[in-house]
Amino acid sequence: MQVIGVIGAGLMGNGIAHVAALAGYDVILSDVALDRAQAAVRTIEKNLGRGVSKGIVAADAVTPALARITVTTDSAAFAAADLVIEAATESEPIKLKIFAGLVPHLKADALLATNTSSISITRLAAATDRPERFTGLHFFNPVPLMTLVEIIPGLATSDATKAAMHAFATKIGKTAIEAADAPAFIVNRILCPMLNEAIFALGEGVGSVLDIDAGLKLGANHPMGPLTLADFVGLDTLLSIMRVMQDATGDPKYRPAPLLVKYVEAGWFGKKSGRGFYDYSGETPTPTR
Repeated sequence: MQVIGVIGAGLMGNGIAHVAALAGYDVILSDVALDRAQAAVRTIEKNLGRGVSKGIVAADAVTPALARITVTTDSAAFAAADLVIEAATESEPIKLKIFAGLVPHLKADALLATNTSSISITRLAAATDRPERFTGLHFFNPVPLMTLVEIIPGLATSDATKAAMHAFATKIGKTAIEAADAPAFIVNRILCPMLNEAIFALGEGVGSVLDIDAGLKLGANHPMGPLTLADFVGLDTLLSIMRVMQDATGDPKYRPAPLLVKYVEAGWFGKKSGRGFYDYSGETPTPTR
């Protein structure tokens, strides 16, 4: 593989493009609007510069990495791609629409992957012309800093495709774990119910935002509190994952916390929208409840 396509230039997509370009791959980055893709490249440039200042990116690697990224809004541009990673919003209808428009342009041996954090890989793969060449490739935010990637084979995924994904993860400096195609896979299957339970606790007045976060940081030795982490994940994304888990299993233990639903209805998605369980408009985040 030499040419990597990334669909979606948001938080996850620009992070995937960042690590792929830095590892020496040629990257085609697309979004529905060209200005969004161009803004993503500026974000990558800023983040590479931050990496240089921290000593984790070589200064002479920045310009070549940026030169390896091209932006587009046209699915036909992926005709040269060896692997295309879909990193659009966590919505199955949107992902299916993307794949429907993409696969006619792909070469026969191109691999497909989705960065979904919860949706069935087998079901998404079945909607394409190459289920044996399709996998889940779930990165974690922020992609340049988080070392983990989950590889999730679907029912039809070939051994050769799995091996190619493991090799890709290694080349971009990630540690891969392999998860079964079960609702929310490994990390989110365990993590998201914990975040959801913290929101239940907040809504029921068990503790304040600050006390709940401090309790888990100090009592469980977590690097950040669950409400801070929920803001970082994105409350809309967390809600989507909980709903996928509840729908797929029928288990009421995955019921989204009512307060989580209300925050998403208000457009308070967390850090990316500037407001969630904390308000990020000032120099220091302040609790919103």
